[in-house]
Amino acid sequence: MEIIEETGESSHGLLDESNEDDSDEEPSEKTNNAAKQTVQTLKLPSKSLNIKTARPAPIDVLNRVRINNTLQTPRSTIKTVLKVPLQTELTFNKGTLKKVEDQLKRAFIEFYRKLRLLKNYSFLNTMAFSKIMKKYDKITSRSASKSYMKMVDNSYLGSSDEVTKLMDRVEVTFVKHFSNANRTKGMIVLRPKAKRERHRISFSTGFFVGCTFALLIALIMIIRAHGVLDRDKSQGQRQYMDNLFPLYSLFGFLVLHMIMYGINIFYWRRYRVNYSFIFGFKQGTELGYRQIFLVSFGIAMLALLTVIGNLDMEANPKTQDYNRFTETFPLILLILLIVLLFMPFNILYRSSRFFFLTCLLHGIAAPLYKVTLPDFLLADQFTSQVQALRSLEFYICYYGWGDIVHRTNKCSSYGVYNFFFFAVAVIPYMSRLLQCLRRMFEEKDAMQGWNGLKYFITIVAVCMRTALILDSKNLTWIITSWIFSVAAAAVGTYWDLVYDWGLLNRKSKNRWLRDKLLVPDKKIYFIAIALNILLRFAWMQTVLGIGFTLHTQTWLTLVACLEIIRRGIWNFFRLENEHLNNVGNYRAFKSVPLPFNYHEDEEEDNDE
Repeated sequence: MEIIEETGESSHGLLDESNEDDSDEEPSEKTNNAAKQTVQTLKLPSKSLNIKTARPAPIDVLNRVRINNTLQTPRSTIKTVLKVPLQTELTFNKGTLKKVEDQLKRAFIEFYRKLRLLKNYSFLNTMAFSKIMKKYDKITSRSASKSYMKMVDNSYLGSSDEVTKLMDRVEVTFVKHFSNANRTKGMIVLRPKAKRERHRISFSTGFFVGCTFALLIALIMIIRAHGVLDRDKSQGQRQYMDNLFPLYSLFGFLVLHMIMYGINIFYWRRYRVNYSFIFGFKQGTELGYRQIFLVSFGIAMLALLTVIGNLDMEANPKTQDYNRFTETFPLILLILLIVLLFMPFNILYRSSRFFFLTCLLHGIAAPLYKVTLPDFLLADQFTSQVQALRSLEFYICYYGWGDIVHRTNKCSSYGVYNFFFFAVAVIPYMSRLLQCLRRMFEEKDAMQGWNGLKYFITIVAVCMRTALILDSKNLTWIITSWIFSVAAAAVGTYWDLVYDWGLLNRKSKNRWLRDKLLVPDKKIYFIAIALNILLRFAWMQTVLGIGFTLHTQTWLTLVACLEIIRRGIWNFFRLENEHLNNVGNYRAFKSVPLPFNYHEDEEEDNDE
């Protein structure tokens, strides 16, 4: 048995019906011994329902019940690969019962939500017909609306109360079994109120934005005064760019990506892309663009404060040492952010943090978990954050084996460091490759095989470019880097535009675009296509060896930022295409798996 939920913007706006009548009511219930109970009366806010319960089912019914197993966990996946029979017999322990209860609770909530949508859909159609008839009477000066509305009211659409009765039954069952007979508590879960925007979030965001720009201006003035970006200045400035700049650039990558995500959310809402449903966020817990901007500019403000705090280009003239405490500012800030991310307390958007960590775990253990859209989308984000991952590796090397007092390190001379310099760049692409392979074998979709080949070519290209960075004078690395980099960029660009965005369709009614578009100005799509192609090839300068007059670390950071911007643009059109056409076959419907099945029903379905 499954509960089906359709995508689309219509699933949003019909959930805001008032629940004031449900807020202050408590049920009065007469109960006897569970084995002897035959009648139960619950007082509902509008009327009383007398529900006669059937006699308890015989215990032998459990012999026909089996546990539903899906390939959603590493254990079940490994058992399936090794052809180990999955456990389907009923086992009752505390953990199993808790899992079953959670699944049933979620199924009831989704089912009740769909009933509300169906009821509202019926009401809106009746109201629309009434308005049409009133407009008709006004134009034609006739009085035909009464007779037609009488027909509508007498029809099944206008007279049936089956949905209302079913909603009442769901409410009674849910209140009894999942909210300890507390109707107020149960109805809050079944009918969650719309999340209200708080003024303090807007105020705090504005405050952080103002502080960020003020600190940024101060930082630019200090940099110009010290000439930090000049390559051939003092030894202290070169040490700063080689050792501290890669540490602080990590926060720049993080903040820029979050800002792009906030902008995406703003435009998804503006053009009614149902992103919260597509991502699978729990209702009411998804973050809006204001919350994203609040977190991102808060991190930006802290990062700029630490940058200014140790922007010291000259060592102590006597000892030639730098201040040990200020040198650890980047590490302190990084540890603080990691602690906040893993903090178990219900503050600072715990639901969103844990959702992110869950998707991150699924990406790391890619072939062991069933691939969902949030999992592969997060893995795609990390493919644009290779430089940030390398910055994390540099943190470990610099503060573990570097000389922070003299701002020196010998990371590139360590074989382990060079190995992980390759590995951290490959891990995101390898995760996507494994996800594609799992989907290819699980769903029998050959297109996922071609998508995996795209990531394999990219892995080879990344390895060749990394080898070129470590040995820039080797002619073999230069040639192979050119070949695989151009191939990876060409294939990736084609896949972005044709498959992920669904564009470049000559037979579309919107020539070279697609049939369904959300943005009314078609020029935006062509601009996005041009930017995607341009930014896809922006990193080719690392192969050409063009650095202009900027320091190497500065130029690498700028190229990485351009890739993050490209990914932000890609995100909007990828989700727009998913919303309109369900190109990933993830969210045409949402199934809520139930914990049990009755095997006789399955046999009947197979016979049909």
